[in-house]
Amino acid sequence: MHKSYGTGRRKTSSARVYLNEGTGTIKINSRKLDDFIKSKSLRSYLMAPLEKSQLDKKVDLKITVSGGGQSGQVGAIVHGVTRALIKYQNDLLPILRREGFVTRDARKVERKKVGLRKARKATQFSKR
Repeated sequence: MHKSYGTGRRKTSSARVYLNEGTGTIKINSRKLDDFIKSKSLRSYLMAPLEKSQLDKKVDLKITVSGGGQSGQVGAIVHGVTRALIKYQNDLLPILRREGFVTRDARKVERKKVGLRKARKATQFSKR
C-alpha cells in the first residue's frame, strides 16, 4: 500500500494531507467533504488537483486543517494535496505546475500601520 504526505499553507491556514490508495473518500477534520465545505465553487477548487491528475477515484485523503477562514483553509488543502500527489507520483509535477497548484500563494493580510485606521486607510483629511 502506497502512502504519501503533504503540508499546505495559505494565509494563516495550514493543512496536513495524508494520501493513501483507496476508493476516493475524503475526510477533513474527521468530517466528510460535503459536511465541511458547503460552497460548490470551493469544493470544485479542492477537487481540481485530483481531477487533473485523474486520481480522484483512486486515492483516499485524510486531512487536518486549522487556522484562518474557509477560503484560506481550502487553499491550504489544495496546496497540501498537490504536494502529496507529487510525492505519490512524481510524473504529475509538470501537469500540476502548469495548472498553478504547486506554487504557494504567499499573499497575507497586511499589518495595520500606526496612525492609520487600517493597513492603508487614513482618516478623512479636513482642510478647515
